[in-house]
Amino acid sequence: MNIMLKEVLEREKTILKNLYSLYLHDLSKFTSQLDIGEDGCFEYDGLDEFWETEGLSPYFINLDSNIIGFILLVERPVLKKDYDLGVNDLFILNKYKGNGFGRQAIEELFKVKKGKYFVIELIENSPAVSFWKRIYSGLDIQFEEKQDVVDDEQCLIQTFTIK
Repeated sequence: MNIMLKEVLEREKTILKNLYSLYLHDLSKFTSQLDIGEDGCFEYDGLDEFWETEGLSPYFINLDSNIIGFILLVERPVLKKDYDLGVNDLFILNKYKGNGFGRQAIEELFKVKKGKYFVIELIENSPAVSFWKRIYSGLDIQFEEKQDVVDDEQCLIQTFTIK
């Protein structure tokens, strides 16, 4: 079983939108700021920006030929001087969690995207915090961590460099 990252094409926006609603549903467990819309979906208003703004890069995570999740990456020129890349969002469908596919996707990302990264997790999102700590430990990544408020939420911010 092979994990591959595939850039999301604009014509695949609806697939990403549907997956993003599932991601926000999962995230709603850790924040009071997310609510379901009138249409029964969790909405992300900024999704169109990923095809309109250079430096916002969506990728599907594929297991063989099946989409099992996504990574939304923030890069230059959106990012300024301090960082080259940021993992904005990472999502794996529940059916595939716990099988190492998220780690494999991150490893694939790090093979092709080198530079100084940041990752932000909600402090309350203990599964995400644990996931990233396992990534750093398993890949022997030295990171710095601080707490800060981002969008009115207490968050952990880790920074590290991939060479």
